[in-house]
Amino acid sequence: MLGSATSPYLRQHADNPVHWQEWSDAALNQARERDVPVLLSVGYAACHWCHVMAHESFEDHATAAQMNRDFVCVKVDREERPDIDAICMSATVAMTGQGGWPMTCFLTPDGDPFYTGTYYPPRPHGQIPSFRQVLTAVSDAWTQRRADLDDTAAKVREHIVANTAPLPVGTVAVDDRLLAHGVRTALGEEDPEFGGFGGAPKFPPSALGEALIRHTERTGDSAAIDAAGRTLHAMARGGIYDQLAGGFARYSVDAGWVVPHFEKMLYDNAQLLRAYAHLARRTGDPLARRVVEETVTFLRRDLRVPGGFASSLDADAAGVEGSTYVWTPAELAEVLGPETGRWAAELFVVTERGTFEHGRSTLQLPSDPDDRERFDAVRAALLDARGRRVQPARDDKVVTAWNAMTITALAEAGAGLGEATYVDAAVRCADELLGMHLIGGRLRRSSLGGHVGETDGGLDDHAALSTALLTLFQVTGETRWLGAGLGLLDSAVERFADPEAPGAWFDATGEGLIAQPRDPIDGATPSGASLMAEALLTASMLADSAKAVGYAELLEHSLSRASVIVAKLPRSAGHWMSVMSARVAGPIQIAVAEGPASDHSLTRAAWAHVPGGAVVVAGEQDSHPLLVARGPVDGRDAAYVCRGTVCGLPVTDEENLAAQIG
Repeated sequence: MLGSATSPYLRQHADNPVHWQEWSDAALNQARERDVPVLLSVGYAACHWCHVMAHESFEDHATAAQMNRDFVCVKVDREERPDIDAICMSATVAMTGQGGWPMTCFLTPDGDPFYTGTYYPPRPHGQIPSFRQVLTAVSDAWTQRRADLDDTAAKVREHIVANTAPLPVGTVAVDDRLLAHGVRTALGEEDPEFGGFGGAPKFPPSALGEALIRHTERTGDSAAIDAAGRTLHAMARGGIYDQLAGGFARYSVDAGWVVPHFEKMLYDNAQLLRAYAHLARRTGDPLARRVVEETVTFLRRDLRVPGGFASSLDADAAGVEGSTYVWTPAELAEVLGPETGRWAAELFVVTERGTFEHGRSTLQLPSDPDDRERFDAVRAALLDARGRRVQPARDDKVVTAWNAMTITALAEAGAGLGEATYVDAAVRCADELLGMHLIGGRLRRSSLGGHVGETDGGLDDHAALSTALLTLFQVTGETRWLGAGLGLLDSAVERFADPEAPGAWFDATGEGLIAQPRDPIDGATPSGASLMAEALLTASMLADSAKAVGYAELLEHSLSRASVIVAKLPRSAGHWMSVMSARVAGPIQIAVAEGPASDHSLTRAAWAHVPGGAVVVAGEQDSHPLLVARGPVDGRDAAYVCRGTVCGLPVTDEENLAAQIG
């Protein structure tokens, strides 16, 4: 029943002996008619332990027979249905104290969770029961203690509904003091030895890195950008970064960024591309610039599919985690010869003992070699040899929000670093995404192989794509992107704004679910609400004055509600702090009035110096609201820099423009 799904994860389970169904009213109705619980299994294609549980349990005929007999079995791709995942994750954390994937939830036919967990082994392990023991216990309780399960389900429903209440408004003022507190608290948790924040497992602090760079731009306090640089450098030097092909893995299992969990996610690489490009533009850092170039190459070579960019590469290859990426000294020597093999082993920290499993090592690069030509030749040879190994599977699903974040990162990197091909890649992706995912004004969440799914886009999809299109308008000057971006933003306001709490947002419509999901905390990706704040901020500077006022008011309400997150959990508010920093800085608008014979050099200079979150608009006089009554000066292109409602005198050269931006 899953063979025609638009999710590769669901298709991976199409041949299971389990009678899987997709989430639907029909599946719930079937559970009512049979008077059995729903067994809901949630995961995603690149998830290592999802594959393990599938092999151990879902491919086992005896286990499948028990599942089919006693339950209606439903498979959900968390990336395709983040709304269902959010409800079930809230229940799982509430009932077990932790969450993760694979996620195993047992629901009433009304969709109420009453028992939840994550991975279950095929045989008891310590205090963890086997999966079949869990199945038996749940089935017995369903037939013998139904009232107890109904009571539990009712309490879980109450908890989930209560957790979707909006944040309070005006708890803390959104100002320099709040942002200084957030940055100071985050820096207090920096790992002084290895970079990053907190201990192992260590995740890339993508959104926080961008916030720290923006803090330094706004305040001149170098401590923030120095911390961001230390972390970005440590990651780029570590095993979490693919030293041969570019691109970052999901996270590091150790504090030193040596051994990653090998899956590569589009959303991680999109956010990190944005942060590294910002660091390279702001500081001229050559390592950051190289990582930008290699990450773009990785995205275009390894993740480009019809419709946009694929979601991820698996952690596994042929069922073995990381096997594509790790090396022994003997393997290096086999490819490179004894002498160069020894040189490469020392360079990449490949030891006889190994830094990973079975005497194999991830590749690190503690320092750049003196012989760059030799280094490039070694990387090419090793990458060619690695290409002959079994490769990790790719999840070709095109997710709107993640592609939108990629478009924004490519466009900003291209404009800021003077790489037109990056902008071209962003434009191409946006054209394909709009052409496939926007149908009759309705935005869809995902597509696969040129076939769009039925699931509506959520708040994050609408907001991230709005920002991406507004960014493309700025870097290309094409007004079609402005209209499309504002249209999506208006649609998001209409669909996801909480009518009883201005500035509060629902993540999805909640159709068919026990509650409308809402989580404003930034996680592996920015929350839908913080993405919405970014879109509102950008639109408030680019729209005509009548609409801009409405966007600005909604922005202020949104930031006011989020202030409590920055005050209490700043490391979980990285994107919020990025938006707040841009707002508190003015926000800054740079309008470049170009003459008919312009060489666009002043516009390029504006992009080279623009702070994060500011807008740049270039064109002829009166071609945009920011250019009304603003033209060239003495026949030369002129830049007008405004902070909020305060504007400086026009400047006509890069030096004075940079000085005025600060």
